[in-house]
Amino acid sequence: MRNLSLLAHTSLDGFVAGAKGELDDFDVSEENLLFVCSLTEQADAALFGRTSYELLNNYWPGAKDLPTASTGTVAYSNWYNGAKKIVISESMTAENLNNTIIIKDDVPNKVNEIKNQPGKDILIFGSPAVSQLLMQHNLIDTYWIFVNPIIFGKGVPLFTEMSNKIRLKLVKTKQFSNGEFGLNYSVNAK
Repeated sequence: MRNLSLLAHTSLDGFVAGAKGELDDFDVSEENLLFVCSLTEQADAALFGRTSYELLNNYWPGAKDLPTASTGTVAYSNWYNGAKKIVISESMTAENLNNTIIIKDDVPNKVNEIKNQPGKDILIFGSPAVSQLLMQHNLIDTYWIFVNPIIFGKGVPLFTEMSNKIRLKLVKTKQFSNGEFGLNYSVNAK
């Protein structure tokens, strides 16, 4: 079975974006991007909600060709272009989308089917509503939560009210020079 891992940047108070969905208060450095690239080495697929997919897909396919592209930008762009994209969306169609699967309904069962297919890990980027749904169905195996040194006070939460507890085990930590901490948890099934 493939491992499904959530990668999410949060403020210290648990928000993945500001009140209007803005992401510009996270100081993501080259060091952080290179670290994420080390995580993509074990993955061959990325899972998103429609909004996160559109945001990332507007930038990353051509980012490697920018004159100012860093080593991390080139590496991530190359990985992104080769990875299978799985998008959870009721409104998107797969027309003219290369290497992309659109899931419109029965999300937990369809994601579980994909997890049971051969392949490497699947990474979830952002996508708080999709992540919350998958948490409710115990489909996320590991979490990389990147806690940033900022307090938003309000915004889009990563975690919301849930009907089930998820017990986690801290596996690894990573401190970045910009003050961000990466916390890696695995699901500690009991």
